[in-house]
Order: sequence, then structure tokens, then C-alpha cells
Amino acid sequence: MAIDADKVPAAKPSASGLHLAAIEAAEMKQGAPGKVLFIDIRTRSEAMYVGMAPSWWTTWCRSWSFLKSVSGAARNEFVQLSNTHFVQDVENRLARVGLSQDEAVVLICRSGIRSNHAAGLLAQHGFNRAYNLIAGFEGDTAKDGERKGQRVVNGWKNANPFWSYKLLKDKMYLDDL
Repeated sequence: MAIDADKVPAAKPSASGLHLAAIEAAEMKQGAPGKVLFIDIRTRSEAMYVGMAPSWWTTWCRSWSFLKSVSGAARNEFVQLSNTHFVQDVENRLARVGLSQDEAVVLICRSGIRSNHAAGLLAQHGFNRAYNLIAGFEGDTAKDGERKGQRVVNGWKNANPFWSYKLLKDKMYLDDL
């Protein structure tokens, strides 16, 4: 169960080589709920304003990356910084539910880019089944039509497997970054 490598968009190939569409990820989790760890790596604000998968699906890790305000020479700007504890966070989440690096880990972010990088990083650290949910939670943007530029093409939310605006504090990583 995975998207064929030749169907992965040029901007989204993962070093893990494993990609899923939203429906495939839902089927994988439903088929083996105790053997698949579904990890949302979006920021807290993304979950709050965009929604998230239900609690029986999702665990939450410190975001793959986060924004930090820094002073630039000409202007103040936000810079995306990597979470240096990400691999350890995932290992801890697996251990909490009695799973190993050999079990399926499905990663989701907003559009499939951060989860793509995260799946590749996990693969480099010995995770044999680190999947990227290729279009993320919101999906890709429409290229034309009246909804051009809107994230309505694919993704978890548009495939509508299960999602809610309800925040799941018991599943979220709440410690300070």
C-alpha cells in the first residue's frame, strides 16, 4: 500500500521512498490500528485553525520545524528552524504504544513537504516504514478555475476521511519548544 514512485510529484519525493494518499493512510490505520503510528507534525496554530484528525488516529510530536522571529539587517523576519529532537520524539511516541522502528509511521503536515522531509530523516535513522502523507492535511492548491490558489485539490481534509476542528490536548505536544 503506497503511491508508485513514478506518480510522486517532482517536488515531493521522500528519501524514505514511501508515500500515501489520504485514503490509503486511512485504510492502513483502519486495517491495523495498533500497528500504525499516525503523527501530525504541524504547528499548534495549524491544528487550531485548520483542524486535525480524530484522537483515536493521531499522536502529536513537537513540530518538525517552527518559526522564530529574528532581526535581519534590513527587516525583521521569521525563519524556519528544525526540531533537533524530532527523531527522539518519534522514538518516544513509538515506545509509549509498544511499537518499534519496523512498524508503519505515517507523517502528516499541512501540504506534504515537511512530512516528506521528516519521513526521509526517519528513514536515515533506521525507520523502515516511514510514510509521507503526500498531500498533507490541506492538500495542494488548485492550478486554475474559480478556486485557483486554494488548497482544494487533495489531502486529508479534502478526501474527508475523518477530521474535526476540536483540539485534542491529550494528543498534542504541549511542552515549550
